[in-house]
Amino acid sequence: MKTCLIVDDSSVVRKVAARIVKDLGFTCVEAENGQTAFEACQDAMPDAVLLDWNMPVMSGVEFLEKLREMDGGGHPKVVFCTTENDINHIQRAIHSGANEYIMKPFDSEIIETKFAQIGLLDEDDE
Repeated sequence: MKTCLIVDDSSVVRKVAARIVKDLGFTCVEAENGQTAFEACQDAMPDAVLLDWNMPVMSGVEFLEKLREMDGGGHPKVVFCTTENDINHIQRAIHSGANEYIMKPFDSEIIETKFAQIGLLDEDDE
Protein backbone atom coordinates (compact mmCIF):
# COMPACT_ATOMS: atom_id res chain seq x y z
CA MET A 1 0.00 0.00 0.00
CA LYS A 2 1.25 3.49 -0.85
CA THR A 3 1.88 6.01 1.90
CA CYS A 4 1.02 9.70 2.03
CA LEU A 5 2.59 12.15 4.44
CA ILE A 6 0.15 14.94 5.30
CA VAL A 7 1.95 18.04 6.55
CA ASP A 8 -0.17 20.84 7.98
CA ASP A 9 -0.19 22.73 11.28
CA SER A 10 -4.00 22.43 11.42
CA SER A 11 -5.17 19.15 12.93
CA VAL A 12 -8.56 19.66 11.24
CA VAL A 13 -6.97 19.95 7.79
CA ARG A 14 -4.83 16.86 8.49
CA LYS A 15 -7.91 14.85 9.53
CA VAL A 16 -9.92 15.90 6.45
CA ALA A 17 -6.99 15.22 4.11
CA ALA A 18 -6.27 11.87 5.77
CA ARG A 19 -9.84 10.71 5.25
CA ILE A 20 -9.71 11.66 1.56
CA VAL A 21 -6.30 10.07 0.99
CA LYS A 22 -7.24 6.88 2.85
CA ASP A 23 -10.31 6.58 0.61
CA LEU A 24 -7.88 6.68 -2.33
CA GLY A 25 -6.04 3.66 -0.90
CA PHE A 26 -3.13 5.27 0.94
CA THR A 27 -1.77 4.71 4.42
CA CYS A 28 -1.39 8.11 6.10
CA VAL A 29 1.28 9.62 8.28
CA GLU A 30 0.71 13.09 9.71
CA ALA A 31 3.11 15.87 10.65
CA GLU A 32 2.30 19.27 12.14
CA ASN A 33 5.31 21.12 10.66
CA GLY A 34 8.16 20.74 8.21
CA GLN A 35 10.66 19.58 10.83
CA THR A 36 8.41 16.73 11.99
CA ALA A 37 7.77 15.86 8.34
CA PHE A 38 11.50 15.79 7.60
CA GLU A 39 12.06 13.44 10.54
CA ALA A 40 9.22 11.19 9.30
CA CYS A 41 10.90 11.01 5.87
CA GLN A 42 14.19 10.03 7.51
CA ASP A 43 12.34 7.10 9.12
CA ALA A 44 10.40 6.05 6.00
CA MET A 45 10.15 7.85 2.66
CA PRO A 46 6.49 8.26 1.62
CA ASP A 47 5.10 7.88 -1.90
CA ALA A 48 3.19 11.16 -1.68
CA VAL A 49 3.30 14.35 0.38
CA LEU A 50 0.38 16.73 0.79
CA LEU A 51 2.10 19.89 2.01
CA ASP A 52 1.00 23.17 3.57
CA TRP A 53 3.16 26.28 3.06
CA ASN A 54 2.77 28.33 6.26
CA MET A 55 3.74 26.38 9.36
CA PRO A 56 5.75 27.00 12.51
CA VAL A 57 9.26 25.56 13.03
CA MET A 58 9.90 24.86 9.31
CA SER A 59 7.75 26.05 6.39
CA GLY A 60 6.52 23.77 3.65
CA VAL A 61 8.92 25.12 1.06
CA GLU A 62 11.89 24.77 3.45
CA PHE A 63 10.84 21.16 4.07
CA LEU A 64 10.49 20.51 0.34
CA GLU A 65 13.97 21.85 -0.40
CA LYS A 66 15.47 19.63 2.34
CA LEU A 67 13.42 16.63 1.17
CA ARG A 68 14.67 16.90 -2.41
CA GLU A 69 18.28 16.88 -1.12
CA MET A 70 17.80 13.65 0.88
CA ASP A 71 18.71 10.18 -0.39
CA GLY A 72 15.48 9.01 -2.03
CA GLY A 73 14.00 12.50 -1.65
CA GLY A 74 13.24 12.72 -5.33
CA HIS A 75 10.79 9.80 -5.10
CA PRO A 76 7.76 11.30 -3.31
CA LYS A 77 5.21 13.16 -5.40
CA VAL A 78 4.63 16.46 -3.58
CA VAL A 79 1.38 18.39 -3.81
CA PHE A 80 1.34 21.81 -2.17
CA CYS A 81 -2.03 22.48 -0.59
CA THR A 82 -2.15 26.06 0.64
CA THR A 83 -3.93 29.39 0.73
CA GLU A 84 -0.93 31.04 -0.97
CA ASN A 85 -2.13 31.67 -4.51
CA ASP A 86 0.10 34.34 -6.01
CA ILE A 87 2.34 33.43 -8.93
CA ASN A 88 5.56 33.93 -6.93
CA HIS A 89 4.56 31.27 -4.39
CA ILE A 90 3.48 28.85 -7.11
CA GLN A 91 6.71 29.36 -9.08
CA ARG A 92 8.84 28.91 -5.97
CA ALA A 93 6.99 25.70 -5.06
CA ILE A 94 7.48 24.21 -8.53
CA HIS A 95 11.11 25.40 -8.66
CA SER A 96 11.72 23.76 -5.26
CA GLY A 97 10.42 20.42 -6.52
CA ALA A 98 6.64 20.36 -6.05
CA ASN A 99 4.78 18.20 -8.56
CA GLU A 100 1.43 19.97 -8.20
CA TYR A 101 -0.22 22.88 -6.42
CA ILE A 102 -3.79 23.08 -5.10
CA MET A 103 -5.64 25.73 -3.18
CA LYS A 104 -7.44 25.47 0.14
CA PRO A 105 -10.21 24.74 0.65
CA PHE A 106 -9.95 21.45 -1.21
CA ASP A 107 -12.24 18.47 -1.59
CA SER A 108 -11.86 14.79 -2.45
CA GLU A 109 -12.40 15.39 -6.18
CA ILE A 110 -9.57 17.95 -6.35
CA ILE A 111 -7.10 15.69 -4.52
CA GLU A 112 -8.09 12.62 -6.53
CA THR A 113 -7.70 14.53 -9.80
CA LYS A 114 -4.26 15.88 -8.87
CA PHE A 115 -3.04 12.50 -7.58
CA ALA A 116 -4.19 10.88 -10.84
CA GLN A 117 -2.49 13.58 -12.95
CA ILE A 118 0.88 12.96 -11.31
CA GLY A 119 0.64 9.18 -11.49
CA LEU A 120 -0.13 8.33 -7.87
CA LEU A 121 -3.31 6.40 -8.65
CA ASP A 122 -3.07 3.12 -10.50
CA GLU A 123 -6.11 2.16 -12.52
CA ASP A 124 -6.76 -0.58 -9.95
CA ASP A 125 -6.81 2.06 -7.18
CA GLU A 126 -9.51 4.25 -8.69
